[in-house]
Amino acid sequence: MSESTPLRLTDSHGRVATDLRISLTDRCNLRCTYCMPAEGLPWLPKDEVLTDGELVRLAGIGVEHLGIRTIRLTGGEPLLRAGLEALVAELATLRTPSGDKPGLALTTNGIGLADRADALVAAGLDRLNVSLDTLDPETFKTLTRRDRLADVLAGIDAAVASGLAPVKINAVLMRGINDHEAPGLVAWAGEKGVQLRFIEQMPLDAQHGWRRSEMVTADEIHAKLSGRFDLVEDPVDRVTRGAAPAELFRVGSTPQRVGIIAAVTRPFCGACDRVRLTSDGQLRTCLFSREESDLRGPLRAGVSDREIAERWVIAVRGKLPGHGIDDPTFLQPDRPMSAIGG
Repeated sequence: MSESTPLRLTDSHGRVATDLRISLTDRCNLRCTYCMPAEGLPWLPKDEVLTDGELVRLAGIGVEHLGIRTIRLTGGEPLLRAGLEALVAELATLRTPSGDKPGLALTTNGIGLADRADALVAAGLDRLNVSLDTLDPETFKTLTRRDRLADVLAGIDAAVASGLAPVKINAVLMRGINDHEAPGLVAWAGEKGVQLRFIEQMPLDAQHGWRRSEMVTADEIHAKLSGRFDLVEDPVDRVTRGAAPAELFRVGSTPQRVGIIAAVTRPFCGACDRVRLTSDGQLRTCLFSREESDLRGPLRAGVSDREIAERWVIAVRGKLPGHGIDDPTFLQPDRPMSAIGG
């Protein structure tokens, strides 16, 4: 492969990766029951975590040489990354070969966001997702093992006030815990002017306790909402959805839209355009991958951008056709969600 050969992240099934998810840290200040045990997890040693310079270089290779058009920063909890605003500002200087700035997004639990939303927007952040599963303080404590609901709600208010639009709220319903709150969450989202998205619980918990039989399915979520709201499939979304994971519905005759992400029961793997970089520099072609490709080692060994790009291309070429959750031989990835990034 010559230096002049254009590179693209195309897999053997014809999909092209244009969306890069970067985990900034495996650390988190919550202990959500569907993610990690109460005592937490062993965190990565600091010297194994990519530096800001390494992250920006890898992101730059993706944007400038491999067709990456959007970057989403995740965790663990990305707000725990020291100097996040400066890192966002550096990423905002990247340009595609046509001169476009890549879209920059952040997924957070919202703790600490109240004091930082404006600074993140000023640094170049374009979009924001906040995880929120309940509006009940006691249920929040049960699910997250922390009494921080007020902090999350304050962070959402600050995000809306900062001008980010739409602010998206990701909610996971747990049977017998918060699944009865679905209609109330939709009503709250309409009042706040945020876009709520329900996500089927996925097998990414560190305890490997996920059971499909206990999962609240997309059909159940739709039925719960339809008992109170008139949900109308969004005709624009049906045409333009592309690789977006959420199926969107308009709430009655209002402009409000609610999304349902059926990652398990109606997988959208055939349109997947994502590739993931863990905080320790491992490339993952799927959220559920059990294999990773090391980019940190070559990066620290001093190899060229072109060679790193070619390694990246080879890794994506081997991407599997789907996550395989329905396969009887399916095994959860060794890393939990907090160490992979959403």
